[in-house]
Amino acid sequence: MRVAIIGSGPAGFYAAEALLKRTDVVVHVDMFDRLPTPYGLVRGGVAPDHQNIKAVTRVYEKTASRPTFRFFGNVRLGSDIAVEDLRRHYHQIVYAVGNEADRRLGIPGEGITRCTPATVFIGWYNGHPDYRHAKIDLSVSRVAVVGNGNVAVDAARILLRTPAELEKTDIAAHALEALRNSRVREVYILGRRGPAQAAFTPVELKELGEMEDADPIVDPTELAGCVVPAEPVSQRDRNLQILQSFAQRPPGTKSKKLHLRFLVSPVEVLADADGKVSGIKLEKNRLEVRPDGTASARGTGETEILEAGMVLPAIGFSLERIDGVPYDEKAGIIANVDGRVVDPVSRAVIANEYVVGWARTGAQGLIGTHKAASAQVAALMAEDGAALAARELPDREEIFTLLRERGVKTVSFSDWKQLDDVEVARGERRDAPRDKIVDVEAMLAILAQS
Repeated sequence: MRVAIIGSGPAGFYAAEALLKRTDVVVHVDMFDRLPTPYGLVRGGVAPDHQNIKAVTRVYEKTASRPTFRFFGNVRLGSDIAVEDLRRHYHQIVYAVGNEADRRLGIPGEGITRCTPATVFIGWYNGHPDYRHAKIDLSVSRVAVVGNGNVAVDAARILLRTPAELEKTDIAAHALEALRNSRVREVYILGRRGPAQAAFTPVELKELGEMEDADPIVDPTELAGCVVPAEPVSQRDRNLQILQSFAQRPPGTKSKKLHLRFLVSPVEVLADADGKVSGIKLEKNRLEVRPDGTASARGTGETEILEAGMVLPAIGFSLERIDGVPYDEKAGIIANVDGRVVDPVSRAVIANEYVVGWARTGAQGLIGTHKAASAQVAALMAEDGAALAARELPDREEIFTLLRERGVKTVSFSDWKQLDDVEVARGERRDAPRDKIVDVEAMLAILAQS
């Protein structure tokens, strides 16, 4: 069996692991990524001060070391290689492309200068090649982060960390330099629903109270009506317990402040005379309980102005469309039923094509939760593919020939390990885990010299 996996993030690697462990048939996996570097969200999305999470790449390295695994970095589906090429060269295809686009607020003023999607900010400080030239203006004193998930918390934390806290991480060098000179002193995290509905995890929330030079601030009235059990069990209960502890703190003496606000929705981003963000207009909300017990936010018509020099919307992600891959308009994902790709209109199954990770479900679940989900899709592939191995395919090496003829400079996993060594050596100069190479051409130039 020959399988192509498009995308080298966690879900893609977990699918590869499950497929390569099959004992009923020998499976050859070719993994493609548009970047020369593997690991997707682990490299480009996980915050640099969360090195323990990034240690999961050791598991992926073991998968990549299998003799029936190959990595094709620097290959973009839709331009360097088409879906039809994959169908011709492989028995099955797995899309593991994640959610790389951001969801928009859809309010007036969203596109003005210094209103920047959190995806751009996170890509910028993580050294993602797409965002290395992003204009991040840290000359402002106050930033509003819109959203109540871990992405919002990450963005706020990085803005408020001290240079000493950051320099021992793998934050991109250009971001570290900019943050050293940052004038940001206050960050507001704004949630449209209440504290009991917040999507961030307790571990992430607790970190906000442990920063060297930033105090978390929660108005006790924001927690009114929230019952915090003595023995919290659920994520919701633990979040409320932590928020309550923040609200009960005496006024802090640290030079930076982090305000956590709830039940407010942005209705307009305001501009100054130069056309740059000067503030954000917020509508106060109330919670309405649906018949199923979930709560939704409804505007009250009462508004306020929060002065801020930058707005970072962090309200979710969506899939970037790929030529030839069925797209579900409403959900913003690859059209699928339980991981089998389907026609978005007729919902008919497209044979031998599958999807895993956020491209399948939307941006939900932590890295580890995708291991079981990818294994489930791999089981469907085994079920569907029993008779496929008999289908004759071109020689396994012909994919190299195809890409070479198109002028594509592919990057193998051993090539990546060379880049990895260079980054680690660069990082040692500042006592950091690595100093990332953020330019694709620079990566290719290093490999050309080796």
